[in-house]
Amino acid sequence: MMELQVLGPGFGAEVRGAGLADVAASDEAYAAVRAAFEAHSVLVFRNQPITDELQVAFSRRFGPLETAKAASLGEGTPFSILTNIDRATGALVPPDHKEALRARANQLWHTDSCFKAPPALASVLSARMIPPTGGETEFASMRCTWERLPEATRARLANAYAWHDYAHSRGKIAPHLASDREKSTLPPVCWRIRWRNPANGRDSLYIASHTYAIDGMSKEEAQALLAELIDFATAPGCTFLHRWQPGDVIMWDNRAVLHRGRPWPDDKPRHMVRTTISATDADGLAEMWPATTRASNDGALVRSTART
Repeated sequence: MMELQVLGPGFGAEVRGAGLADVAASDEAYAAVRAAFEAHSVLVFRNQPITDELQVAFSRRFGPLETAKAASLGEGTPFSILTNIDRATGALVPPDHKEALRARANQLWHTDSCFKAPPALASVLSARMIPPTGGETEFASMRCTWERLPEATRARLANAYAWHDYAHSRGKIAPHLASDREKSTLPPVCWRIRWRNPANGRDSLYIASHTYAIDGMSKEEAQALLAELIDFATAPGCTFLHRWQPGDVIMWDNRAVLHRGRPWPDDKPRHMVRTTISATDADGLAEMWPATTRASNDGALVRSTART
Protein backbone atom coordinates (compact mmCIF):
# COMPACT_ATOMS: atom_id res chain seq x y z
CA MET A 1 0.00 0.00 0.00
CA MET A 2 1.39 3.39 -0.97
CA GLU A 3 2.21 5.84 1.79
CA LEU A 4 3.50 9.42 1.70
CA GLN A 5 5.89 11.09 4.12
CA VAL A 6 5.70 14.87 3.91
CA LEU A 7 9.14 16.48 3.46
CA GLY A 8 8.91 20.22 2.81
CA PRO A 9 7.10 23.28 4.20
CA GLY A 10 3.70 22.78 2.58
CA PHE A 11 4.94 20.65 -0.33
CA GLY A 12 7.09 17.64 -1.17
CA ALA A 13 6.65 14.00 -0.14
CA GLU A 14 8.55 10.73 -0.13
CA VAL A 15 6.63 7.91 -1.82
CA ARG A 16 6.75 4.57 -0.02
CA GLY A 17 5.18 1.33 -1.21
CA ALA A 18 5.21 2.27 -4.90
CA GLY A 19 8.18 2.68 -7.21
CA LEU A 20 8.94 3.54 -10.80
CA ALA A 21 8.31 -0.03 -12.01
CA ASP A 22 4.90 -0.12 -10.31
CA VAL A 23 3.82 3.10 -11.99
CA ALA A 24 5.09 1.91 -15.38
CA ALA A 25 3.12 -1.35 -15.11
CA SER A 26 -0.03 -0.52 -13.15
CA ASP A 27 -2.86 1.94 -13.80
CA GLU A 28 -3.71 1.87 -10.10
CA ALA A 29 -0.17 2.79 -9.04
CA TYR A 30 -0.01 5.50 -11.71
CA ALA A 31 -3.30 7.02 -10.51
CA ALA A 32 -2.09 7.10 -6.91
CA VAL A 33 1.28 8.65 -7.79
CA ARG A 34 -0.34 11.15 -10.18
CA ALA A 35 -2.68 12.28 -7.40
CA ALA A 36 0.31 12.65 -5.05
CA PHE A 37 2.16 14.64 -7.72
CA GLU A 38 -0.75 17.06 -8.15
CA ALA A 39 -1.05 17.49 -4.38
CA HIS A 40 2.62 17.69 -3.31
CA SER A 41 4.52 18.94 -6.42
CA VAL A 42 7.77 17.12 -5.50
CA LEU A 43 7.95 13.34 -5.07
CA VAL A 44 11.00 11.40 -3.85
CA PHE A 45 11.46 7.69 -4.62
CA ARG A 46 14.21 5.83 -2.76
CA ASN A 47 16.17 2.67 -3.62
CA GLN A 48 15.05 2.45 -7.24
CA PRO A 49 16.61 -0.09 -9.67
CA ILE A 50 17.38 2.71 -12.12
CA THR A 51 17.87 2.05 -15.82
CA ASP A 52 17.31 4.32 -18.80
CA GLU A 53 14.49 2.07 -19.97
CA LEU A 54 12.68 2.16 -16.62
CA GLN A 55 13.03 5.92 -16.29
CA VAL A 56 11.51 6.42 -19.75
CA ALA A 57 8.68 3.95 -19.10
CA PHE A 58 7.81 5.71 -15.83
CA SER A 59 8.04 9.18 -17.33
CA ARG A 60 5.86 8.37 -20.35
CA ARG A 61 2.97 7.51 -18.07
CA PHE A 62 2.61 11.22 -17.32
CA GLY A 63 2.71 12.58 -20.86
CA PRO A 64 4.84 13.10 -23.97
CA LEU A 65 8.58 13.31 -23.43
CA GLU A 66 10.78 16.18 -24.54
CA THR A 67 13.79 15.56 -26.73
CA ALA A 68 16.98 16.96 -25.21
CA LYS A 69 17.80 20.35 -26.66
CA ALA A 70 20.38 21.19 -29.31
CA ALA A 71 24.06 21.20 -28.32
CA SER A 72 23.45 19.30 -25.09
CA LEU A 73 24.59 15.92 -23.85
CA GLY A 74 21.81 13.58 -24.87
CA GLU A 75 20.72 15.74 -27.81
CA GLY A 76 18.08 13.95 -29.88
CA THR A 77 17.20 11.48 -27.08
CA PRO A 78 14.78 11.71 -24.13
CA PHE A 79 17.75 12.13 -21.76
CA SER A 80 19.29 15.34 -20.48
CA ILE A 81 22.63 14.32 -19.00
CA LEU A 82 24.05 16.42 -16.17
CA THR A 83 27.62 15.38 -15.53
CA ASN A 84 31.13 16.65 -14.89
CA ILE A 85 32.64 13.50 -16.41
CA ASP A 86 34.13 13.75 -19.90
CA ARG A 87 32.51 10.88 -21.79
CA ALA A 88 35.45 10.57 -24.19
CA THR A 89 38.19 10.26 -21.56
CA GLY A 90 36.40 9.45 -18.30
CA ALA A 91 38.26 12.30 -16.61
CA LEU A 92 36.60 15.11 -14.70
CA VAL A 93 36.11 18.29 -16.71
CA PRO A 94 37.95 21.46 -15.59
CA PRO A 95 36.01 24.30 -13.89
CA ASP A 96 35.94 26.38 -17.10
CA HIS A 97 34.52 23.53 -19.21
CA LYS A 98 31.06 24.08 -20.72
CA GLU A 99 29.49 21.32 -18.62
CA ALA A 100 30.96 22.79 -15.42
CA LEU A 101 29.58 26.20 -16.39
CA ARG A 102 26.20 24.63 -17.12
CA ALA A 103 26.23 23.12 -13.64
CA ARG A 104 26.83 26.61 -12.25
CA ALA A 105 23.90 27.92 -14.30
CA ASN A 106 21.74 25.15 -12.84
CA GLN A 107 22.57 26.56 -9.41
CA LEU A 108 20.33 29.51 -10.25
CA TRP A 109 16.70 29.15 -9.19
CA HIS A 110 14.85 27.89 -12.24
CA THR A 111 12.09 25.72 -13.63
CA ASP A 112 12.91 23.36 -16.47
CA SER A 113 12.00 24.26 -20.05
CA CYS A 114 10.01 27.43 -19.42
CA PHE A 115 12.05 28.70 -22.40
CA LYS A 116 10.48 26.07 -24.69
CA ALA A 117 7.15 25.76 -26.45
CA PRO A 118 5.51 23.77 -25.05
CA PRO A 119 7.09 24.08 -21.61
CA ALA A 120 7.51 21.20 -19.18
CA LEU A 121 4.92 19.61 -16.95
CA ALA A 122 7.40 17.56 -14.94
CA SER A 123 11.02 16.47 -14.63
CA VAL A 124 12.25 13.08 -13.47
CA LEU A 125 15.85 13.12 -12.21
CA SER A 126 17.80 10.01 -11.27
CA ALA A 127 21.06 9.79 -9.35
CA ARG A 128 23.58 7.67 -11.25
CA MET A 129 26.74 8.89 -9.46
CA ILE A 130 26.79 11.30 -6.55
CA PRO A 131 29.60 13.07 -4.67
CA PRO A 132 30.14 12.32 -0.96
CA THR A 133 29.31 15.94 -0.08
CA GLY A 134 27.39 18.70 -1.83
CA GLY A 135 25.41 18.39 -5.05
CA GLU A 136 22.04 18.55 -3.30
CA THR A 137 18.89 19.76 -5.07
CA GLU A 138 16.81 22.46 -3.40
CA PHE A 139 13.14 23.22 -4.10
CA ALA A 140 10.77 26.12 -3.46
CA SER A 141 7.00 25.94 -3.93
CA MET A 142 5.65 28.59 -6.28
CA ARG A 143 2.14 27.47 -5.33
CA CYS A 144 2.79 28.32 -1.69
CA THR A 145 4.48 31.51 -2.88
CA TRP A 146 1.38 32.58 -4.83
CA GLU A 147 -0.80 31.96 -1.79
CA ARG A 148 1.55 34.02 0.44
CA LEU A 149 1.61 37.01 -1.90
CA PRO A 150 -0.46 40.06 -0.94
CA GLU A 151 -3.86 40.07 -2.60
CA ALA A 152 -3.03 43.21 -4.56
CA THR A 153 0.10 41.58 -6.00
CA ARG A 154 -1.84 38.48 -7.04
CA ALA A 155 -4.41 40.66 -8.78
CA ARG A 156 -1.64 42.57 -10.56
CA LEU A 157 0.06 39.41 -11.81
CA ALA A 158 -2.91 37.11 -12.50
CA ASN A 159 -3.24 38.11 -16.15
CA ALA A 160 0.31 39.36 -16.77
CA TYR A 161 2.69 37.70 -19.24
CA ALA A 162 6.43 37.17 -18.87
CA TRP A 163 9.19 36.34 -21.33
CA HIS A 164 11.61 33.44 -20.89
CA ASP A 165 14.93 32.94 -22.66
CA TYR A 166 17.57 30.23 -22.22
CA ALA A 167 20.34 32.61 -23.32
CA HIS A 168 19.33 35.15 -20.65
CA SER A 169 19.97 32.79 -17.73
CA ARG A 170 23.15 31.36 -19.26
CA GLY A 171 24.48 34.88 -19.79
CA LYS A 172 24.45 35.36 -16.02
CA ILE A 173 27.25 32.77 -15.82
CA ALA A 174 29.28 33.44 -18.99
CA PRO A 175 28.54 35.48 -22.13
CA HIS A 176 29.46 32.55 -24.40
CA LEU A 177 27.66 29.80 -22.50
CA ALA A 178 24.63 29.74 -24.82
CA SER A 179 25.96 28.91 -28.29
CA ASP A 180 24.62 30.45 -31.49
CA ARG A 181 22.96 27.14 -32.28
CA GLU A 182 21.21 27.08 -28.92
CA LYS A 183 20.05 30.67 -29.36
CA SER A 184 18.69 30.01 -32.83
CA THR A 185 16.78 26.88 -31.78
CA LEU A 186 15.51 28.35 -28.49
CA PRO A 187 14.06 31.81 -29.22
CA PRO A 188 12.33 33.67 -26.35
CA VAL A 189 8.79 32.57 -25.47
CA CYS A 190 5.99 34.22 -23.52
CA TRP A 191 3.78 32.65 -20.84
CA ARG A 192 1.17 33.81 -18.37
CA ILE A 193 2.69 34.43 -14.94
CA ARG A 194 -0.10 32.55 -13.13
CA TRP A 195 -0.43 28.83 -13.89
CA ARG A 196 -3.64 27.23 -12.62
CA ASN A 197 -3.59 23.49 -11.94
CA PRO A 198 -6.79 22.04 -13.47
CA ALA A 199 -6.69 19.05 -11.10
CA ASN A 200 -7.17 21.14 -7.96
CA GLY A 201 -7.66 24.77 -9.05
CA ARG A 202 -4.56 25.98 -7.21
CA ASP A 203 -2.46 28.73 -8.77
CA SER A 204 1.33 28.97 -9.02
CA LEU A 205 3.71 31.80 -9.83
CA TYR A 206 5.46 30.92 -13.09
CA ILE A 207 8.81 32.73 -13.26
CA ALA A 208 12.44 31.64 -13.03
CA SER A 209 16.04 32.66 -13.73
CA HIS A 210 15.19 32.31 -17.44
CA THR A 211 12.59 35.11 -17.13
CA TYR A 212 13.82 38.45 -18.45
CA ALA A 213 10.81 40.68 -19.19
CA ILE A 214 7.18 41.29 -18.26
CA ASP A 215 4.74 42.78 -20.77
CA GLY A 216 3.83 46.36 -19.93
CA MET A 217 6.88 47.00 -17.73
CA SER A 218 10.24 48.56 -18.43
CA LYS A 219 13.21 46.22 -18.36
CA GLU A 220 14.44 47.74 -15.08
CA GLU A 221 11.04 47.50 -13.38
CA ALA A 222 10.53 43.92 -14.54
CA GLN A 223 13.98 42.78 -13.43
CA ALA A 224 13.52 44.36 -10.02
CA LEU A 225 10.12 42.71 -9.55
CA LEU A 226 11.36 39.31 -10.73
CA ALA A 227 14.29 39.42 -8.29
CA GLU A 228 11.96 40.46 -5.47
CA LEU A 229 9.53 37.63 -6.23
CA ILE A 230 12.24 34.96 -6.41
CA ASP A 231 13.75 36.19 -3.14
CA PHE A 232 10.28 36.04 -1.57
CA ALA A 233 9.70 32.50 -2.90
CA THR A 234 13.06 31.17 -1.69
CA ALA A 235 13.28 32.93 1.68
CA PRO A 236 14.63 30.95 4.67
CA GLY A 237 12.06 28.44 5.90
CA CYS A 238 10.32 28.21 2.50
CA THR A 239 12.55 25.65 0.78
CA PHE A 240 13.29 21.94 1.00
CA LEU A 241 16.80 20.53 0.42
CA HIS A 242 17.15 16.99 -0.90
CA ARG A 243 20.39 15.19 -0.06
CA TRP A 244 20.90 12.52 -2.69
CA GLN A 245 21.45 8.84 -1.91
CA PRO A 246 22.23 6.03 -4.39
CA GLY A 247 19.02 4.87 -6.07
CA ASP A 248 17.14 8.14 -5.55
CA VAL A 249 14.74 9.44 -8.17
CA ILE A 250 12.88 12.74 -7.82
CA MET A 251 9.90 13.91 -9.84
CA TRP A 252 8.78 17.52 -9.64
CA ASP A 253 6.07 19.75 -11.10
CA ASN A 254 7.65 22.47 -13.22
CA ARG A 255 4.38 24.40 -13.14
CA ALA A 256 4.58 24.71 -9.38
CA VAL A 257 8.17 24.68 -8.06
CA LEU A 258 11.53 26.32 -8.55
CA HIS A 259 14.65 24.24 -8.01
CA ARG A 260 18.40 24.63 -8.09
CA GLY A 261 21.43 22.39 -7.81
CA ARG A 262 23.93 23.01 -5.04
CA PRO A 263 27.73 23.10 -5.52
CA TRP A 264 29.98 20.11 -4.89
CA PRO A 265 33.79 19.71 -4.91
CA ASP A 266 35.36 20.08 -8.37
CA ASP A 267 37.40 16.92 -7.83
CA LYS A 268 34.36 14.68 -7.24
CA PRO A 269 32.21 13.13 -10.00
CA ARG A 270 28.48 13.69 -10.27
CA HIS A 271 26.31 12.12 -12.97
CA MET A 272 22.55 12.64 -13.15
CA VAL A 273 20.01 11.79 -15.85
CA ARG A 274 16.81 13.74 -16.41
CA THR A 275 13.74 12.96 -18.47
CA THR A 276 11.30 15.81 -19.01
CA ILE A 277 7.55 15.55 -19.65
CA SER A 278 5.95 18.20 -21.85
CA ALA A 279 2.85 20.04 -20.64
CA THR A 280 -0.40 19.68 -22.58
CA ASP A 281 -3.73 21.46 -22.46
CA ALA A 282 -4.86 18.85 -19.91
CA ASP A 283 -2.16 20.23 -17.58
CA GLY A 284 -3.46 23.80 -17.79
CA LEU A 285 -1.30 24.85 -20.74
CA ALA A 286 -4.27 26.15 -22.76
CA GLU A 287 -4.54 29.16 -20.46
CA MET A 288 -0.82 29.94 -20.52
CA TRP A 289 -0.51 30.96 -24.19
CA PRO A 290 -0.69 34.63 -25.13
CA ALA A 291 -4.16 35.48 -26.46
CA THR A 292 -2.94 35.91 -30.05
CA THR A 293 -1.44 32.44 -30.03
CA ARG A 294 -4.48 30.79 -28.43
CA ALA A 295 -6.67 32.34 -31.11
CA SER A 296 -4.47 30.79 -33.80
CA ASN A 297 -4.78 27.36 -32.16
CA ASP A 298 -1.17 26.70 -33.14
CA GLY A 299 1.37 26.28 -30.38
CA ALA A 300 4.20 27.02 -32.79
CA LEU A 301 3.10 30.64 -32.99
CA VAL A 302 4.33 31.78 -29.60
CA ARG A 303 5.69 35.29 -30.13
CA SER A 304 9.44 35.11 -30.56
CA THR A 305 10.40 38.76 -30.09
CA ALA A 306 9.64 40.70 -26.90
CA ARG A 307 7.86 44.00 -27.19
CA THR A 308 9.98 47.01 -26.27
